Amino acid sequence: MEDDAPVIYGLEFQARALTAQTAETDAIRFLVGTQSLKFDNQIHIIDFDDENNIINKNVLLHQAGEIWHIAASPADKAVLSTCYNKTSDSRVVSCAAVWRMPSDWDSGNHESPDDSAHNPQTLELLCHLDDSAHRNAACVLWEPMGDGKRVISLADNHALLWDLQESSTQATVSSTATLEGKGQLKFTSGKWSPHHNCSQLATANDTTIRGWDLRTMSQIYCIENAHGQLVRDLDFNPNRQYYLASCGDDCKVKFWDVRNVQEPVKTLEEHSHWVWSVRYNHSHDQLVLTASSDSRLILSNMVSISSEPFGHLVDDEELSEGEDNHQEDKSKEPLKDSVVSTYEEHEDSVYAAEWSSADPWLFASLSYDGRLVINRVPRALKYRILL
Repeated sequence: MEDDAPVIYGLEFQARALTAQTAETDAIRFLVGTQSLKFDNQIHIIDFDDENNIINKNVLLHQAGEIWHIAASPADKAVLSTCYNKTSDSRVVSCAAVWRMPSDWDSGNHESPDDSAHNPQTLELLCHLDDSAHRNAACVLWEPMGDGKRVISLADNHALLWDLQESSTQATVSSTATLEGKGQLKFTSGKWSPHHNCSQLATANDTTIRGWDLRTMSQIYCIENAHGQLVRDLDFNPNRQYYLASCGDDCKVKFWDVRNVQEPVKTLEEHSHWVWSVRYNHSHDQLVLTASSDSRLILSNMVSISSEPFGHLVDDEELSEGEDNHQEDKSKEPLKDSVVSTYEEHEDSVYAAEWSSADPWLFASLSYDGRLVINRVPRALKYRILL
């Protein structure tokens, strides 16, 4: 039974790391990583049963440290990466690693939901994604639609392209790019583009967004002062290869055409505090989620800059030609952008929002107090997009 009401799940710990399980396209599944200084940290595997509108969870131990970032392999459901903090010689070090879930992690068959919490299994370490030269990983990015053999880690001012061999138990750096310039430069986030045969990467450092060609590890574009303050997150439009969304501490969400980076194509100013996360819907790119420290999650319908600005698919060439002959056909006016919904189920900073890999109309959001909320695109909008 489909219902637009949110479903809420509370972890016992603070948390800021969330990902959909990319390789799982049948079950609606999200992974959450906790941040606890006192206790062993955990990965919560959240399964959403949309027929009964309930959440089933399994817990795995992540004893390495508190989790700042989590990402799932695009090819293997059991494999994931984390960036985590650990204390060594009374210094806090940020590390990155690839893990495998135990093969029977879900054998707790949901009948007594407390079993896995009382006696959780532990993640198996496959390999570390850092060496003595490269510490302080901010995030790990898997090659989109890849075979799970290539990942990028952003660590301080280095972007490292790793090859995972021996069924991911060994990682070697195949190439690196370095941020050059004055001061202590360091990457804060990045996104591997699904376009151009997965040969491009976008990164954020401070207020700047850069594009990189992974074949030569050289910079291909640079948007200086993309935001008035720190850039927090990036995402590529899945259907329009040159379109990139960014968000930051200036409370804004901006949309860029990387062929012309002088000005953003569009700016959203709906949040009243830092915006931590921006996500395009994987199928319907007019749907954009943003999550902020104002405790709100906003779903916007950015139809004018989507691949379906007139309600049907058009390619980039058609769009640029369309500007000359718009007199004769008024029905070709692009549809208007709008805020679809503002979600206020959180009471703390919302650090992450992710679309489900299995259901294009469903998304999860996570706030620092450990509250995970699952919501759906309003039915009226869903049918307007589909019909």
